[in-house]
Amino acid sequence: MPVDRRRTGSFTDRVSDRLRSTRMGAAVASVRQELRGRSIPLHWTNLFGVITIAGVAVLFVTGVVLMVVYVPSSEAVVYRGPHVPLGGVTVSRAFDSVMRVSFEVPGGLLLRQLHHWAALMVPASVLIQLLVMYFTGGFRRPRRGSWLMLFLLLIVVLAGGWSGYALPDDMLSGSGLRIVEGITLGIPVIGTWLSTALFGGEFPGRIIENLYLVHILVVPVGMLVLIAGRARSAYKNKPPQFAAGGREENNIVGIPLLPHAAVRAGGLFAVVVGLLVLMSTLVTVNPIWNYGPADPGNASAGSQPDWYTGFLDGALRLVPPGWEFEFLDRTWTLAVLVPLTVVGAFLVVVALYPFLEGWIMHDSVDHHILDRPRNTTIRTSIGVAGVIFYGILWTAGSADIIALLFHVSFETVILTLQVALLVGPLAAFFVTQRVCIALQRKDRDLVLHGYETGRIVRMPGGEYIEVHQPLDEYERWRLAAHKPAQAVEARPDEDGRLRRAERLRGWLAVRLLGDRISSAGTRKDSGMSTTASLPPLEEA
Repeated sequence: MPVDRRRTGSFTDRVSDRLRSTRMGAAVASVRQELRGRSIPLHWTNLFGVITIAGVAVLFVTGVVLMVVYVPSSEAVVYRGPHVPLGGVTVSRAFDSVMRVSFEVPGGLLLRQLHHWAALMVPASVLIQLLVMYFTGGFRRPRRGSWLMLFLLLIVVLAGGWSGYALPDDMLSGSGLRIVEGITLGIPVIGTWLSTALFGGEFPGRIIENLYLVHILVVPVGMLVLIAGRARSAYKNKPPQFAAGGREENNIVGIPLLPHAAVRAGGLFAVVVGLLVLMSTLVTVNPIWNYGPADPGNASAGSQPDWYTGFLDGALRLVPPGWEFEFLDRTWTLAVLVPLTVVGAFLVVVALYPFLEGWIMHDSVDHHILDRPRNTTIRTSIGVAGVIFYGILWTAGSADIIALLFHVSFETVILTLQVALLVGPLAAFFVTQRVCIALQRKDRDLVLHGYETGRIVRMPGGEYIEVHQPLDEYERWRLAAHKPAQAVEARPDEDGRLRRAERLRGWLAVRLLGDRISSAGTRKDSGMSTTASLPPLEEA
């Protein structure tokens, strides 16, 4: 009897074929095929999204392991661990559990430091993404929602870092919590109630237990939701492209998402995790055994917040002393209210800027080509002014350390930073504006005249000229074929009335599009006059 020796396929192959025949399998195969055909630009700015994901992954993995040992309790116990200088000292159960992780659990100190270093890195990568998105105009339609989610992700990450900063219950975190209590109590009308709700009574109350819930529940859920939302937005809208002349090597085409871009992202993910592990192995961070347990009656000298909240501390330090007055039988402390108002307004403007610019410009079209910062003079100038404003507040958070290191008086440092806070952003705005205009003129000259070759030629009439090399078609396209926005003048409503809001919008539109130099014109090469023909830039 003949035997059928044909291959029937492995079990996994049969399962895979069966799954592909289902509706879900067909949908997955369709998505996979679509991702294979999607191009991702090769640009350094796209790396920070992967860095953020790597940092978040490290936070989640190390956080889940640390949860097993950490005890979120303010209950007092006597420390009897291996760290001799603290032997017999009364500490909280939270502090005792962190000491046990650091000195008794194998690999516990590495996990603690890995968690902390990742928490320091993630805000930096999110901030850089926000800056790149802002200066290139990546926040415009249809990606306004992506900008807002990225901003909220920054706020959630800051909240996670601040809540985790307090959980060890050491002297450093206790000093920070005492500052938070003072700020909360300084808010008129609701300050006392807000402090009681936050701390669960008199300081320190149940702050450790309350922040623990925020740290392990609210923050992780918020991060997952926002990251998933940005991933969905990126899948729906596709990544924006850099105007680079239509050539693959200049990133207008890029590489396929699957498998090339995914493999590159995986490699960068592994590199980031490896660097975090290396830093955690070699560099000590947050040595709570040097600070000792928190004491409500004392404060740590020279205490500093983590870098990402330094601008909040700096805003408080720059307020002149004695700023308060009596009104309605209450003390209104401007030293607290003014910094909270200014910083809050700054953050609101950052969050809503895409919508403000869209309203000012009457911009209702989708944009898939990113701007060059030099071509959006006012937007770039506003962004640089905002960076300087943030940087001065951030520097003020370390005013005492600056005074100590450079042997100057603390008052001199504060006065200098106060003046810089008023003058610095304005100076940065005008300097950036002039630099952008100069760069636009440079681009125009390159388009019209080409590159300088260094060759000097004597003309028949005795005149000496320098020979210029014309740009190729693609380079001229990159420099000069951006699609300039047009200012929409103020328009009356249906009743023929020109409202104040519309007048303000029209005035802002003219100012926002000011100082733009046209790159079209006549190019002169070696005495010959030709017109630079530029192909129109179409939105992808």
